[in-house]
Amino acid sequence: MTQQALAGGDAVDRLPSFSSTLRRQGVERLRRAPLRELQINLGRLCNQACHHCHVDAGPKRTEIMSRETADRVLAWAQRAGITRVDVTGGAPELNPSFRYLMDRMQGLGAALTSRCNLTVLLEPGQDDLAEWYAERRIRLVCSLPCYTRENVDAQRGRGVFGKSIEALQRLNRLGYGTRDDLVLDLVYNPGGAFLPPAQASLEADYRTRLAEEFGIRFTRLLTLTNLPINRFLHFLEKSGRLAEYQRLLVDSFNPATVEGLMCRHLVSVDWQGRVFDCDFNQMIDLPMGGRRRHLWDVDPGVLDGDGIAVGDHCYGCTAGAGSSCGGALA
Repeated sequence: MTQQALAGGDAVDRLPSFSSTLRRQGVERLRRAPLRELQINLGRLCNQACHHCHVDAGPKRTEIMSRETADRVLAWAQRAGITRVDVTGGAPELNPSFRYLMDRMQGLGAALTSRCNLTVLLEPGQDDLAEWYAERRIRLVCSLPCYTRENVDAQRGRGVFGKSIEALQRLNRLGYGTRDDLVLDLVYNPGGAFLPPAQASLEADYRTRLAEEFGIRFTRLLTLTNLPINRFLHFLEKSGRLAEYQRLLVDSFNPATVEGLMCRHLVSVDWQGRVFDCDFNQMIDLPMGGRRRHLWDVDPGVLDGDGIAVGDHCYGCTAGAGSSCGGALA
C-alpha cells in the first residue's frame, strides 16, 4: 500500500479518491494562490521520537540540511522577496546551521516562525536558546498534545511532559506568551484515531489547566489532525484502526476548508533543497506539482496558479474544521 492512497483492503478501496471528491465540489484541480510563506525542513534529527510523528524524526536520524544548501535557500528567498519563513524539523535547533539561517533570513526582513518541541531548550549546548529566541522575537509554535502528564508522556515519551512544562515556564519568564511581540503558540494533536475537538473550546481548557496548575500562559492553541502517513499510519495498521480512521476522514470532508489549505499558499523545502507543496507531501516524497526539482530551479514568479500534487492523505487536512500548520481552517 502506498502512503499516497487511503486504499488498503476491500473496504477501503471503495472510498472515493480525494481528487474525485474535489471534482464533485467543482474543483477540477487544486491550484496555488499567491505565495505567502516558505517552509524549511532542516532535517529529521530530533531529541524525541514521538509515536505519531509524521516526519519519522528521532535521535538516530542523520538527514541534516548542509550550510551550502542553506545558502542556496537564502539566495532563493531573497530573489523571491519572501516575507514569512516557517522553520521545522525534526528539532530544527539541532541543525548546526539553524542559527545562521535564522539570522540571515531575519536580515532579509522575513518574519520568522520556529516549530519547537520545547524539550530541546533543555538539551546540552542549548542553554541560551530561549534567550536567543527572545532577543530576535521569533514566533514559537510549540508541541504540547495535552495538558496532562499521562497523555503527553504516552504520545511523546516518558518525562517529556515535565520537561515541556519547565521549558514553557522559562519562555514565560522571558515574556513569551505574555507580550504581543513574543508569540508562543501551542499545538495539539489527537492521541488516537479521532479528530481534534473544536479549537476554541480546547484552547479555553488549555488556558485554564496550564494557568491553574503551572502558572503558564500562551498566545494561541492550534489543533492539528493526524494524517495517516509514516508513524501514525503504522500505529493505525498495528491497532487495526486504519480503515475506520480513513472512513472518518472521508466522511468528515468539509469543502469550506479547501480555500485555506496551506499547500495553496506556501512552498515546502526539504533538507536537500527539494520542493513540495506541503510538509506532509514532503514526508511521503510527493514532489511539488508532481515534478521533481530543487528550490533554486523554481521561478517564484510563475508559481501562482500551478497545480498542486494531492493524494488521499489530503482528507486529513479537510476533515472537520480542517487542519494546517496554522491550526483549524473553518
